[in-house]
Amino acid sequence: MTWVAPEPPPFGGSLVAGERTLLEGFLDWQRAVLVGKCTGLTGAELAEAACPPSTLSLLGLVRHLTDVELEWFHRRFHGRDVQSFYRRPDAKDAAFDEADPDEAERDYERLIAQWRSSREAVAGNALDDAFTDELRGPMSLRAVYLHLIQEYARHNGHADLLRQRIDGETG
Repeated sequence: MTWVAPEPPPFGGSLVAGERTLLEGFLDWQRAVLVGKCTGLTGAELAEAACPPSTLSLLGLVRHLTDVELEWFHRRFHGRDVQSFYRRPDAKDAAFDEADPDEAERDYERLIAQWRSSREAVAGNALDDAFTDELRGPMSLRAVYLHLIQEYARHNGHADLLRQRIDGETG
């Protein structure tokens, strides 16, 4: 039986909640939009490149955003020495270049698990808790949430086009 990407996990919440709940909710919404663009597609479809020689694909986005979550919530915010799943010093675009349709289910499940891990990593931290980023200087957890929301939103625009190219689905 061929694996196909499932429906996105449920998300939602109040739009009149406190700041933390709103930030978490908007990030969850963007996360759900990404995997929603994958719903019903096979690993082969998810791995289809947008327009060669570009290796941009839905599966590549899933893999890339798994590393982005790990990078920002664990490595940068908490300073943990964690290994990226896909990015390597000798292959920074491996998330896209090495996307394997036969590993799509594993990669998809890894993203969902990373969401849980990211939530747990910062559950006890305040939005004003800060760290020093090598490129940007001092940053708060609030800024990390905003960065991740914009990162997903930017890539969700790519996902719209990729999905439309695969089977004409839009929205």
